[in-house]
Amino acid sequence: MSQRTGWAIGGAILIGSLAVAASMVLLRPEPASRPPPSLVPFALTAPVEAGEGAIPVHAAGTVRPRAEVDVTAEVSGKVVWVDPAFQSSGRIREGQPLFRIEDTDYRGRVRQARANVALQRVEVLKVEEEAAVARSQYERFRERRGGEANADAPSPLALWTPQLQAARRALERDGAVLREAALNLARTEIRAPFDGIVRSEAVDVGQFVAAGQSVGRLYASDSVEVVVPLSDDAAALLPGLWDLRAGEADTRIATRVIAEYGDGRYAWDGYLDRAAVTLDEQTRTVDVIVRVPEPFSGGSPFSSDSPADAGLDPATAPPLLVGKFVDVELQGLAPERYFKLPDSALRTGDEVWAVRDGKVNIVPVRVLQRSDNVVYVAGALEVTQPVITGGVRLATEGMAVQTAAEDS
Repeated sequence: MSQRTGWAIGGAILIGSLAVAASMVLLRPEPASRPPPSLVPFALTAPVEAGEGAIPVHAAGTVRPRAEVDVTAEVSGKVVWVDPAFQSSGRIREGQPLFRIEDTDYRGRVRQARANVALQRVEVLKVEEEAAVARSQYERFRERRGGEANADAPSPLALWTPQLQAARRALERDGAVLREAALNLARTEIRAPFDGIVRSEAVDVGQFVAAGQSVGRLYASDSVEVVVPLSDDAAALLPGLWDLRAGEADTRIATRVIAEYGDGRYAWDGYLDRAAVTLDEQTRTVDVIVRVPEPFSGGSPFSSDSPADAGLDPATAPPLLVGKFVDVELQGLAPERYFKLPDSALRTGDEVWAVRDGKVNIVPVRVLQRSDNVVYVAGALEVTQPVITGGVRLATEGMAVQTAAEDS
């Protein structure tokens, strides 16, 4: 093929390509016309709910024993018997013997003290008889001497007065020794001071224990306590907090303690027993003490929307264990008018962006309590009024917004 023929073919291909491209441009379809996007931002909203009843105050704390004591021997001696229940995690009853110390020496001291008391009683009787004889002799002597006997008072020794006092004091001394010996004999059997659980023990048969030596530790099982730190705002919601008196039933504030166990949660009813009168120096919180009676009887399944809680069996409910970290719900004040909002509706500076007639209305509120994803507030809001929860990062008073209700 000659060079001229090659150039001719290339030119033909180029011209054909240009013709095809021109025809495609001329025959392309017209694009569909769309209205320009709206400049009004879209806002996610949620309705305002009216609050009813008391505002729950939510907090958390750790379960601790109501009372916890060391088990100590008050007398020294060798251990001859230990109750099988007196071991770690064992349950004991009030007055139940925990262990015994060999009492042979203590019984001997009691018998010796009783013998001394008996001898001293005889001595008192003898001195009383001598004193009676001395008084009788003095009366006869005074009768014989007539009025001269009245001039000088009789000597106390002559009437056996100090001897009688000494004999009676000696009897009291021997009686005190007997009572002490009997008390030490009774102390050879160590008993539980209350119904409780054995936290630890370190005693066995054949072991020698000294007076004052700790051999175990018990904590009470009739009730437990939960120390709950509260902020100033949360403490202010508890009615009569500073009027509480420990152990008084008239001023109690109802509470509920919730603990997780496995895949479910259980609740125990309790009451607010007392409050600390000092602030924690590090956390700047107020510690309140919640008392929970009968913690080892098992809690009731906590009613919630969780499917796991719905299938819990009360028969398998666990006890409220000491050391467990729990949630606490206290019954707070009941204001006449307050509202419940999602926590995402609360803005910086305690403001809520409400929507009215498609425009933003910035409403200052007073936060009463925060709970999970809900915040309790007081302010110039209206029930069912939509408030912005998302979609708008910056809003000004009167700014137009779109909501899902307007789109529908």
